[in-house]
Amino acid sequence: MSDEHSLVVEERADRIVVTLDRPERRNAIDQRMVDELHAVCARLEVAPRILILVGAGGVFASGADIAELRDRTAADAAHGINDTIFSRIAALPMPVIAALDGYALGGGAELAYAADLRIGTPRLRIGNPETGLGIIAAAGALWRLPRLVGLPLATELVLTGRILTGEEALAAGLVSDLFEPAELLDAAHALADRIAANDPLATRLTKRVLNAPAEAHPGAEREAQAQLFESPEKHRRMTEFLQRRVAR
Repeated sequence: MSDEHSLVVEERADRIVVTLDRPERRNAIDQRMVDELHAVCARLEVAPRILILVGAGGVFASGADIAELRDRTAADAAHGINDTIFSRIAALPMPVIAALDGYALGGGAELAYAADLRIGTPRLRIGNPETGLGIIAAAGALWRLPRLVGLPLATELVLTGRILTGEEALAAGLVSDLFEPAELLDAAHALADRIAANDPLATRLTKRVLNAPAEAHPGAEREAQAQLFESPEKHRRMTEFLQRRVAR
């Protein structure tokens, strides 16, 4: 059993920062990284916190590990190795922030699409060149990307393999802001700080309702709001708000 790890995990009271750390392979996503991401998810499902994903060495993730992909079979495709972990990350109770620098290609892009919030740098290069390797983008791009940037642009990107620059990703709404590489992680923490200042239960329910299927609305909102209306934290926060207004 190897003692090596593909992730560096920093734990804080309200968040976990996970750094993809295979710099010799440009943080390509291999089975070991998938297994370690599952272990992180298991912890966050039990004790929900914000998750920040970032890559080491000026690269987010250059894709799935091609050496492993080349040897995968139809049985492996049926297991949905990367799709399963990306969907588990997307379903985490608290928000997921992807801080994207350098390459975010193929599986790396699909991991980014699974996040709730994405920020990047001007040197970001993001896209899905899978068809050039004789496969499809099967870990979420074909249904998450159209939701993020619209069907026409998503269709062009996955059929041509065109890679977006940071500025193009910003213009398409794929990332919400760009920062210089040295400022990227601080910017991710600033986003996390704003989320952490809010009521965790309200945040969790907001994410759940956002991701609910269309047919679940407006019932999903009503159910969540009913739970929050009975929450002591809602009463405390609103009381403090009213007291501050009176004090002004």
